[in-house]
Amino acid sequence: MMTAAENVGTPVPVSSPSEVQVAQPAAAAVVEVIALRKVFRSGASEIVVLNGLNLRVSAGERVAIVGPSGAGKSTLLHILAALDTPTSGTVYCQGRDLGALSDAELAAFRNRQVGFVWQRHHLLADFTAEENVAMPLLLRGTARAEALAAARSWLREVGLQERRQHRAGQLSGGEQQRVAIARALVAHPALLLADEPTGDLDAHNAEAIAQLLEHLHHTHRLTTILATHNPLLARRSHRILRLERGVLVPGTAAEEELG
Repeated sequence: MMTAAENVGTPVPVSSPSEVQVAQPAAAAVVEVIALRKVFRSGASEIVVLNGLNLRVSAGERVAIVGPSGAGKSTLLHILAALDTPTSGTVYCQGRDLGALSDAELAAFRNRQVGFVWQRHHLLADFTAEENVAMPLLLRGTARAEALAAARSWLREVGLQERRQHRAGQLSGGEQQRVAIARALVAHPALLLADEPTGDLDAHNAEAIAQLLEHLHHTHRLTTILATHNPLLARRSHRILRLERGVLVPGTAAEEELG
């Protein structure tokens, strides 16, 4: 049986695209990525960002992806969240092939199965912290009272229960990111994705957010994939993978990326 380390960073040999489609992920995998390619075209030029990338993440894992700016970390997370589509290859989440889902099914997948924390919080300025956290539930049709109650519970978890009626502009950068984390988790997603979640914060707030993400991961038994340049955040993960030349490199090579 191929180990997770062997599967990551080594393209799966296939003789035709149809063979990729029939490959099935291991039962315990929350995420399975097979021979993923992403190519951006500009006129006659092609930029290959992801080039035969493979990844398997099991339930309960916390995986950090490191690498230089422009390596494709954000692109990979966007594909995992069904916010972007690959040029070729297959992405499974909980055994479902994302490439086989309709637009409506993908929208439901994004709302119910994935929580996303961005580098910039992307809170809605005209809404309170409580309303921002409740938004994913409101969008799926949850009763307002129930959605707001869930939002209050999550704001307590991230230490902002006293700030729940403040609008985004009345919160500090660290507080805004805590609201964004609560919003990402309010729907109890199968997968938490975080793209440079400490990138816009000072050292003190970055450390506080890193500790909070680690705490929530363990207390809620999350499955987490995060992209980061922050070595303290990365080293709190079960695995560190480096994205280089379109593939993931595991083990000591990724540790060396952090210095």
